[in-house]
Amino acid sequence: MQSSDPRHFFETDAEIAKRERREAKTSNTYGNPIKLKSKILGAVVDPVAPSTAIFVAESAGAVRRVQVDGEGDTSTVYRGPTTPVSCVAVGGPGNKIVFAGAWDKNIWSWDIDTRAPARKYAGHSDFVKAIVCAKLSGKDVLVSGGADKKLIVWDVATGSKLHVLQDSVVNMLSIQDLVVDPACSSPDELCIVSASSDPHIRRWKIRLDGWEQFAEPDPATPAAERHTILVHETTVYKLVIDHEGDEVDLWTASGDGTAKCLSRIRGFTSDDIFEHGDHVRAVAVTDQWVITAGRDEDLKIWDRTSGKLYCSLEGHYDEVTELVILRGSAGSSERVCSVSIDGTVRTWALDKASLDAAVEEQKKPIKPAEEEKPDGEGLLTADEEAELAALMEDDD
Repeated sequence: MQSSDPRHFFETDAEIAKRERREAKTSNTYGNPIKLKSKILGAVVDPVAPSTAIFVAESAGAVRRVQVDGEGDTSTVYRGPTTPVSCVAVGGPGNKIVFAGAWDKNIWSWDIDTRAPARKYAGHSDFVKAIVCAKLSGKDVLVSGGADKKLIVWDVATGSKLHVLQDSVVNMLSIQDLVVDPACSSPDELCIVSASSDPHIRRWKIRLDGWEQFAEPDPATPAAERHTILVHETTVYKLVIDHEGDEVDLWTASGDGTAKCLSRIRGFTSDDIFEHGDHVRAVAVTDQWVITAGRDEDLKIWDRTSGKLYCSLEGHYDEVTELVILRGSAGSSERVCSVSIDGTVRTWALDKASLDAAVEEQKKPIKPAEEEKPDGEGLLTADEEAELAALMEDDD
């Protein structure tokens, strides 16, 4: 098999230094890492166990359920794709189907309980990069976005395309994320917000009999019509609807190094800005904290009220691709789960005492790691490694 070890290829001094720094971090146990054998490209909470489990999208071409407590059970795996899985969602009747968007341009699905393969949705002409599930006029629907610059709305039961959405006014690039906006959705009209490799955020109205893109007065120039929300300088990677706040604001994470809160009552203009300092791939919010993460590998925890940085959490040794809030059961605090290209799932308690203890633990020296021999499972070929790196850099 063709090697994917970077040491078998020419490396610049900067690349060597970066690799050596990451190798020095591999043995740390911050965040109680659960180590998988492939890169993790996405994650969502398990709605059946929202305080203890997530589903992750693996570059090895699988979806895996990860139980973050106890021994960290990772034995439940959903297989089928032979290319990397880039995104994952849970939905369908009774939230009993797990969906996966893959590099093979398809969306795969499985019965969560039996792991039996279900319907495959084919229609994109390039990688599927984002998926989200919803209800529309009583139907279970799936909305997907791809590197082909399209959104597709699917009937989950039949697998048929209901609509193909494209921006006819402002050039839309590869889709990065999709989220349902419940504040402006109704039983018969679904509001979807999309982020893409261009800096524009788009809002879409979807019905069974049609769709349209939001067009509304521009807050900066009320006489002008606005088809997109433009608050970032480059790629918007992540969108989060804030269910903690009364205003149900929209949070964003961007390659320009910032995460922003877009105020709904102010026409989705920037209300709070958090300067993470490098490409921000993920953002998560609680009533107390704003958490950002991305290319610089660290999680940054911000005080939501003051906007000040409370602490940074080290642990990952490659880019963080997703943050998932685990809602605490009665009497327990919330936690945040972080996943990364380094193949680890890490979980961090968000009460102040636990955060302070994590910062103190990081001050201790890391024990050297014993070199592990790769067994080949979950590894990408050199071409796939290069293609993944190009995708992660597609905003530069």
